[in-house]
Amino acid sequence: MRHCLALDLKDDPALIAEYEACHRDVWPEVLSHLRVHGVRELEIFRLGTRMVMLMDTDDAVFDPAKMAEAERGNPRIAEWEALMWRFQAPTPWTPEGGKWTPMTTIFRLTDANPRDHD
Repeated sequence: MRHCLALDLKDDPALIAEYEACHRDVWPEVLSHLRVHGVRELEIFRLGTRMVMLMDTDDAVFDPAKMAEAERGNPRIAEWEALMWRFQAPTPWTPEGGKWTPMTTIFRLTDANPRDHD
């Protein structure tokens, strides 16, 4: 399944540069954590301070609640999340206490119904 989530960065060019540097050298424990929990592919895109994450998951394995519980129980993953929160900020639409927020699909080409336009 594909998930699309949004999050903002703090509006500070030095922090944004450091955030991007962290993602050029993601800790092995973080990569392993993602894979173990059924994340097949993950991409993060940025425009200004807005970020969009596309995440493809194996539905037989992926469970957001179990993944969050495992994050809290793993000191190294919790350390990464705390480090990332130095750079991140919730979007205006993020629920209180949330981070990456699911976006709503409004169009999918494969589902589009072609119509004649006169």
